[in-house]
Formats: sequence, C-alpha cells, structure tokens
Amino acid sequence: MNYALLVMGAPYSQQAAHSALRFAMALPARGHRVGTVFFYHDGVYNASRLMTPPRDEPHLLERWCELHDQQQTQLLVCVASGLRRGLLDQREAQRHEREAHTLEAPFELTGLGQLIEAGLTHDRLLTFAP
Repeated sequence: MNYALLVMGAPYSQQAAHSALRFAMALPARGHRVGTVFFYHDGVYNASRLMTPPRDEPHLLERWCELHDQQQTQLLVCVASGLRRGLLDQREAQRHEREAHTLEAPFELTGLGQLIEAGLTHDRLLTFAP
C-alpha cells in the first residue's frame, strides 16, 4: 500500500509528529511505503532548518529527511500555515524581502490542493494530530 500522512503536530511539543515518523519508518518492513507527508498547522515546524534539539533527543528534521531519501517520500508543507509561522523557502523569502529562508530541503511549500491530491492518489490517508 502507498500511504499519505497528514501531520498537524509540532515536532517536540506533541506526540503526533514522532508517531507519524515511527509509523512511516515501520512501513517498508511490511511491504508498504509513504508516498507523501503533508505538514499542516503547527506540523509545519517539522520542516524548520533552525531546529536544534539536544543531542540525547531524536532529531526529527533529520529523520524526515532520511524518510525522503529511503522511500522517495514527498515532504509537503502548507504554504499558508508555513508563512504564518515564519517558514519560508528561498523564493518566498525573496518575495517577502527576508534575509534568509527557514525551510529545509527536501521539504516543499505547497497548497492544500496537494493534500487533496494525496488523498485521491494514495491507498490511505492517515492524520496525526495533537
């Protein structure tokens, strides 16, 4: 099966992001994969390149990037939620005249249409929310 995940929880203040990541990493052992992860509301903080957790905690940003590398998973960030929370890619940083971008590659800013498309093109869409 090809799964899509909707992550609505911030990386270290709720369990939603960690649970979604653990679920996604366990899928290949069962013959499944995650094609798309869509980050919405406070879930967009999972894409912040400024995230610096203590060394004794899992680095969720790096783990999401590993998921992308291992399963070719799309990591999509709601543009409206991201901009509202200070997450900008290079194009948006230039457009809003900001000095730096805060969105880590391979995360991509995109619209809610991509979430709808993921729900239509994947076998299952699971939501991880606080």
